[in-house]
Amino acid sequence: MGEARVAVVTSGTGLDQDTDLPLLLEALRAQGLFAEPVVWDADPAPWGDFDLAVIRSTWDYVGRLEAFLAWADAAAGETRLWNPATLVRWNSDKRYLLDLAGRGVPVVPTRCIAPGERCAEADFDGPHGVVVKPSVSAGARDTARYEPGHAADAVLHARMLLEQGRTAMVQPYLPLVEEGERALVFFAGTFSHAIRKQALLTEPGQMDNSRVAHPGAALYVPTEAELRTARAALAAVPVAGEPLFARVDLVLGGDGEPVVMELELIEPNLFLGLAPQGAERLARAVAAAARETVA
Repeated sequence: MGEARVAVVTSGTGLDQDTDLPLLLEALRAQGLFAEPVVWDADPAPWGDFDLAVIRSTWDYVGRLEAFLAWADAAAGETRLWNPATLVRWNSDKRYLLDLAGRGVPVVPTRCIAPGERCAEADFDGPHGVVVKPSVSAGARDTARYEPGHAADAVLHARMLLEQGRTAMVQPYLPLVEEGERALVFFAGTFSHAIRKQALLTEPGQMDNSRVAHPGAALYVPTEAELRTARAALAAVPVAGEPLFARVDLVLGGDGEPVVMELELIEPNLFLGLAPQGAERLARAVAAAARETVA
């Protein structure tokens, strides 16, 4: 096998701010691969020059979703794209949580309201309040939580999203999130490492798009229940084969059992700088995919 060529797909922001990127590039090169970062909307498109394209920090895709999905389809026609374009499309809208729930995966209870559908205060009440977010978002953008008695404010938030042509999601606020969110990272279906981070929505009624995305992130040893739940989520993904990379974000429900808050399969922070051998594990998974591609 000759030297496989790998594009690590990023964005202008990712080139500047993705702390995983240099670690992964170094690890890929240590595996004997030719690896370089490439911005996803580069012109001219270089994807035919690579054996693999691995999506990593395409962090500006949310505001340009249709263009990004069209890019994924086009890139997949020229090279082997990880994760696959069909999986990228499915995972780009958080309504995938409803699919996971339908397949028996424990998820945060979720109601989606599409533009034109009814939006009333009765749908925004709960014993601990609710969280309102758009179904297409990253980094908790345009997301806020509302305490009991503030349903009217939550409705205004949802209606703002609906007026923009976006689908609004309503979820109960789970108080045990204040004990920390868990993020479990898998490479080619094998558990690599996990982190625990502080709760993000600390101020009720505040939609703060400049908040730190992963406050207090630190290595964490997941429980067997958390590993089971994460693996159940991966097993329910509606695409054959294991994702090359995945991050399963969990929170504890009211009964103390883990539920899926998000399943990140497009461009999640993988916290490679916190995990000894994390970059090496991902690089080995990429190298194995490369060997299959150029064999």
